[in-house]
Amino acid sequence: MEKIQVDILGLSTSPASGGAYALILKEVNGNRRLPIIIGAFEAQSIALEMEGIKPPRPLTHDLIKNILESMGSDLSEITISELKDGTFYARLIFDGQEIDARPSDAIALAVRFGAPIFVMDKVMDEAGFLPENEDQENAEGATAAVPPAGKDTKVTKLETLRSQLKEAIDREDYEKAAALRDDIRRIEQSQ
Repeated sequence: MEKIQVDILGLSTSPASGGAYALILKEVNGNRRLPIIIGAFEAQSIALEMEGIKPPRPLTHDLIKNILESMGSDLSEITISELKDGTFYARLIFDGQEIDARPSDAIALAVRFGAPIFVMDKVMDEAGFLPENEDQENAEGATAAVPPAGKDTKVTKLETLRSQLKEAIDREDYEKAAALRDDIRRIEQSQ
């Protein structure tokens, strides 16, 4: 069986999801996407690490990384290995040993260790999808994100959002920080 290397494309949520997030993985050498539904805590942990935001105290995944490194272990890769009854399974590869894990925890550790993320081809074949028209979606999204008032409004809004992001991090309100980060990213991408 072959493994397909993927990168994290993004995280998204919707009001109907009940606090769950969709983590979207994208093939490194292809266009297929793999959505995995994860909890808010894991989404927050992944997002904070990807954004380089360091909380004042270590989160659980930071603690696990610190413990493993202090014992001389290194995460060499993670693999989304199976899909059974709608549930994804993952494996952590440490020093040649495989450990069972939830994909959300495995990915949270992978981003901390800088380890590659793989998906078994049978899992990608079963649950992956090709976006319909990525160029058109990006163009429509960028157009919709531009406020009619122009760039001055964006700069003011960006400054406000960045200030709110800093306050949310200082209060350790990481869910709010992640939402603010997403808003900032949308505005920056539309400029």
